[in-house]
Amino acid sequence: MDFHWFLPTNGDSRDIVGGGHGTPVGSAGGVRPLTVGYLGQIARSAEQLGFTGALTPTGAWCEDAWLATAMLTEVTERLKFLVAFRPGLISPTLAAQMASTFQRLSGGRLLLNVVTGGEAAEQRSYGDFLSKDERYARTDEFLSIIRALWQGQTVTHEGKHLHVEGARLSRLPDPIPSIYFGGSSAAAGPVAVNHAGVYLTWGEPPAQVAEKLAWIRGLGGDHLRFGIRLHVITRDTAEQAWAEADRLLQGISPDAIAAVQAGLRRSESVGQQRMLALHGGSRDGLLVSPNLWAGVGLVRGGAGTALVGSHTEVADRIKEYAALGIDEFILSGYPHLEEAYWFGEGVLPELTRRGLWRHPDRTETLTSVPFAGIAQPEPTAAS
Repeated sequence: MDFHWFLPTNGDSRDIVGGGHGTPVGSAGGVRPLTVGYLGQIARSAEQLGFTGALTPTGAWCEDAWLATAMLTEVTERLKFLVAFRPGLISPTLAAQMASTFQRLSGGRLLLNVVTGGEAAEQRSYGDFLSKDERYARTDEFLSIIRALWQGQTVTHEGKHLHVEGARLSRLPDPIPSIYFGGSSAAAGPVAVNHAGVYLTWGEPPAQVAEKLAWIRGLGGDHLRFGIRLHVITRDTAEQAWAEADRLLQGISPDAIAAVQAGLRRSESVGQQRMLALHGGSRDGLLVSPNLWAGVGLVRGGAGTALVGSHTEVADRIKEYAALGIDEFILSGYPHLEEAYWFGEGVLPELTRRGLWRHPDRTETLTSVPFAGIAQPEPTAAS
């Protein structure tokens, strides 16, 4: 399994920070202002703890993902950057060139999260007036072009949405960036199967995740890896974790919930509507599956569920998702700096003990920290 963390390029907080699908631009910001220094702290911590990469979001509510992550390559050594970007807002040739440059100058640390765009109003603010299905068709063309360019081909393409003539890269990316792709609508599935390396889903209950993976496999996606996007609240005991979830919930006003939910209900995203269906905009019934809490989605678009519990319980749930076929976990928590350590020093050692994960920088078993409440093995001579 690979674990990725999240870079909050819209600001961070000890409370839930809004942002994403259908939320007002001005509502997306935390009490910890965004700086390169703070993002660097999170990135370096994620690297030290053993995360493979870090997702950086895209949209009008946050900073540009390409620029922010390019700055962070200088303060990290191994961590990869999962850069979210929207096809069609720039030329596919330029996007292919940008990715090639990023790979070369970062030492091969770019991963790409392709976001077709689920909010027509936001897309129009960028000058994109296509319908949702048209956007997926354009994404299909876009990815066909850049994948051909990365393979060293000279590309002339005249499609319904994109037209390039004699396009070619002077230098190819090495390695070719892996493409991460999410989408729950009928138009999304074939694009994922044709172009992605990793298909992503938001944190739905295991039975629903199993249905979604079966859908993608049924379209011919057996070659794909699968990933899930979740928040985490993990502590030494379940009582401590749920107390933190309750604290976060108390910090959300009814007016804030009503305002955000009104925007999210207008979303064109099928995945967003599936998130909303888990809680219905109500504070009641937020436990939608064992240790799966939907409270984050009351005021945040996109990923709206969190794994909540003791380190052992969260490890149990991760094992359950892995048994369905989930290979990659993209996680976050509030605040992102501190929560990375709760997970990295609590859950990851437990997964190591079970033989499910190993720190990418170590050949020996990673031991837990004392507060994690997990018995530590005796150090070996090699360690």
